[in-house]
Amino acid sequence: MSLVGFKARNHPQQAADPDVDDRAITPADFAPLAARFGFTVDAAATAHNARLPTYLTPADNALELPWAGRIWCNPPYSDIGPWVAKAWVEHRRGVELIVLLLPANRTEQKWWQRDIEPYRDRGLGLSVEFLPGRMRFLRNGATDIKPNERPPFGCLLAIWATAAVDGVERRRRDLQGPHKQGVKP
Repeated sequence: MSLVGFKARNHPQQAADPDVDDRAITPADFAPLAARFGFTVDAAATAHNARLPTYLTPADNALELPWAGRIWCNPPYSDIGPWVAKAWVEHRRGVELIVLLLPANRTEQKWWQRDIEPYRDRGLGLSVEFLPGRMRFLRNGATDIKPNERPPFGCLLAIWATAAVDGVERRRRDLQGPHKQGVKP
């Protein structure tokens, strides 16, 4: 098989598309996470997909605002890197808990290799939990999920914590991460 003439294309989940970026985790999938982590703010939401009473919309620009509380974030999958970088900044600032729901099929990408892989599960304030199966997401305005609407990838939780969360001890000294004061990725 020859690669002559091959043109690489982004997966549809990696190209900005409001229909894809604006999908919501189902209430049934979110409920156990909310019970486990006690989230107080949804950092990447719209009115239809917010899972918490307090949420930040694209108009609020959560990437520019300081975060506080126990953060839930299902970022737009077309541009994950800035959200991971923001999580490190806010973790370093001392935000107690940040949980990002991320696709598990992007581990080759620069944001993963730079900002997650070198630090995950090494006592540096970041742990990663791969979720079983494939989650289903609700389209804008939908109340149910139709057949074949499951994404072609699994998901994971990237968890930044400054203290004991769910029985996992985190140390305050672990606020180093890749985004130290004045250092950009």
